[in-house]
Amino acid sequence: MHISRYQGFGNDFLIIFSDEIPSDASDMAERLCNRKKSIGADGLIFGTPSNAADAFFTLFNSDGSQAEVSGNGLACFGYALYKNNRAKKSIKVETKTALHPILISEDSTNSLLVQVSLSPPGTGPDFQNLDINLGGPKPLRVASVDVGNPHLVIEVDEIESVELGTIGPKVESHFMPIGCNIHLVSIVSQNEIQLRTWERGAGLTEACGSGAVAAASAANAWQAVSDEVKVVMPGGAATVILGDYPTYVCQVVDEGEFEALDD
Repeated sequence: MHISRYQGFGNDFLIIFSDEIPSDASDMAERLCNRKKSIGADGLIFGTPSNAADAFFTLFNSDGSQAEVSGNGLACFGYALYKNNRAKKSIKVETKTALHPILISEDSTNSLLVQVSLSPPGTGPDFQNLDINLGGPKPLRVASVDVGNPHLVIEVDEIESVELGTIGPKVESHFMPIGCNIHLVSIVSQNEIQLRTWERGAGLTEACGSGAVAAASAANAWQAVSDEVKVVMPGGAATVILGDYPTYVCQVVDEGEFEALDD
């Protein structure tokens, strides 16, 4: 079984191209994404044939649960399609709920950039009865956003002042069994925000593309930022361009090829 690994700002994914999704895909994801016992990653993506796009995208989180979509996952998947001559620089990827245009381009330093169009932001899961206890710091504003997957965006003064590894799962438990991505956001300026993420099915991650879009969308609705926002995450700084179909712009790194034995 041929596996490749790519990462966007430290948010890494294993990618397998196949004719169909294996019946044990969930177990495979949990096994292969284990950083102590196997290759390790935040998620496992299967690329299968599509009649409507260059490929169909299916993502399993590192805990084996299936996710609707991922901004960095789509970026890594799009780059893998391009690198493996499965698509040109203008790519279309199908998920269960949408078609996502992806564009491979170059910046002023000739570094490859991947631009991913996500679904229009909508209202996410209900949090009206949720008591958000951050262990000291007070939430300033809270928003629930859906960009094809669910997000709770919590504004705080200092994102590092919260033990997100402890608080994240406690807040997410309110949304079980479906779960929710939990984000801390701090407004730096009209053009910049800082973001930390507790990712559903993966835990603390270095970056979250759909979360960056959700946070930028929430901050824009609060009239705190403009339509083009720099989103600084532990793994790096991405750009979000808001509009009817928000765009997430990031750099993707090819981390190599692997062979795994078929069970």
